[in-house]
Amino acid sequence: MKLQGPARRLTIFVGETDQWHHKPVYTEIVHRAHAAGIAGASVLRGIEGYGASQHVHTTRILSLSQDLPVAIIMVDAAERIEAFLPRLDELIREGLVIIDDVEVIKYVGREGDEPAP
Repeated sequence: MKLQGPARRLTIFVGETDQWHHKPVYTEIVHRAHAAGIAGASVLRGIEGYGASQHVHTTRILSLSQDLPVAIIMVDAAERIEAFLPRLDELIREGLVIIDDVEVIKYVGREGDEPAP
């Protein structure tokens, strides 16, 4: 898959402990993105943050949190990202979903990697 030039980035912020049918919601989002043929998705675990609840979650040892922020980031063509959004409706109970336009400079897979169907 070649992706270069104008694209759209979808970033979803959820809590690490958010669940979907007894598994992490971020795992379900990544699997749905893969099934939808999104170019790629990454899950990043935050070390500190807060959201709408205004409760600060942190990895610091004195206030170790079990619900750190997690960001799922995807980049693909605008139409693919827009088509994927309805798949999030049932998954995101609490969190933040943002979309922004980006410019892809280089997107190269490893040799031998199979592209998504």
